[in-house]
Amino acid sequence: MRWWSAANFVSNTGTWMQLTVQNLLVLQITGSAAATGLSMSVQAAPALFMSLLGGAAVDRWPRKLTVAVSQALLGAVAFVTALLVALDLLDMTSLLVLSAVTGIIATVDAPACALLGNDLVPAEDLPSAIGVGALVHSAGRLVGTGLAGLTVGFLGTAAAYAANGLSFLFVASVVPFLRPARAAAARPTPGTDTATRPAESAGDMTVREGLRYFARRPRLVALAAVTGLSSVFGRNYGLTLAVLVTGPLAGGAGAFGTVSTVLAVGGILGAVLGARMRRPSVRLVGTLAASGALLQVAAGLSPSLAVLLVLVLPMAVVESVSDTAGTAVLQTDPPARLRGRVLGVWSSIGTVWSLGGPPALGLLMEYAGARGAFVTGGLLIAAPVATALLLRVRRTPAPVTLPAREGDVTGQAALDTAA
Repeated sequence: MRWWSAANFVSNTGTWMQLTVQNLLVLQITGSAAATGLSMSVQAAPALFMSLLGGAAVDRWPRKLTVAVSQALLGAVAFVTALLVALDLLDMTSLLVLSAVTGIIATVDAPACALLGNDLVPAEDLPSAIGVGALVHSAGRLVGTGLAGLTVGFLGTAAAYAANGLSFLFVASVVPFLRPARAAAARPTPGTDTATRPAESAGDMTVREGLRYFARRPRLVALAAVTGLSSVFGRNYGLTLAVLVTGPLAGGAGAFGTVSTVLAVGGILGAVLGARMRRPSVRLVGTLAASGALLQVAAGLSPSLAVLLVLVLPMAVVESVSDTAGTAVLQTDPPARLRGRVLGVWSSIGTVWSLGGPPALGLLMEYAGARGAFVTGGLLIAAPVATALLLRVRRTPAPVTLPAREGDVTGQAALDTAA
């Protein structure tokens, strides 16, 4: 797990270097901010249509081989892009094609990497392992974003793509040396003898089975609803905070940079706290989402930048812990043979949120203003989630203890054991 975390840190650093440089590169080629958004959408779009197939492939194929091949392919795409940039042959069309290919490979790579990490720890340590993964992701984002500017400044744009390619090859080279934990080894994994896994025959391993399982699990549907509300109205801080800081609070780019730094620090603290969870649940995710939404309402009413900074830190912490808890539920609730397909369903749903959230939030800010969007968005999250939690508590029957009477048999469990 330590080797896997180190490899993921290197990979995340390279990925964020490339993402940062890619936005600058598109602006260089086209001079259009809209084209920058288009390149990001093209890379995300395959997840909407192909994640279900990618998840089914992860359930069917040997996991370590799948990760090694997908990482090597992602590295090859990065190297091709670096070569085209170095030769000054990259145009917008080829960049969009390469972005789409990256997105297609990622529909297999993302669930395969997540489930491979799960195999490296006992089942009871999965929430902690997911928390470590969130911490690695946040740290890689900070380091990669910072290194992008240095790399472009000293070595050029092509070097950032080449560095990302090397980071993928590093992950692929580590994979063959990973060994599953003993408890994980006892769980069925893809690629084992089908005679030992009769329930996982080729006929059963269909996309429809994953969809059916997800739709029939109320806790997964509830998790999707809570996460969807939070994603659309509460987590696009790069957009909402930028408008709030530079608008009503009269701050500049430096002030927004400070707020972004506090957000990143809060995300790291939340990942550390999330790694200490032992029994995450959908109820915990809902409680954290409602709490974060109320903090968002308070942030929207902030009279000054100093007050906003005080509120932004717990907002980021709550969001990070909630993400860790939700991911742990998502990756441990389905049986092992269905986890790839369930993650595929989740990826498709998440892509809808990521593509539709910013335009919806932009319209809300257009009509309600920056403060109004913060307050309204927070209430749209907190009200339904809090109502659902209260209804859940009322429906849960309380245990009734009857007084013992003469002649009653006590210690029934002990008598059963003795018998």
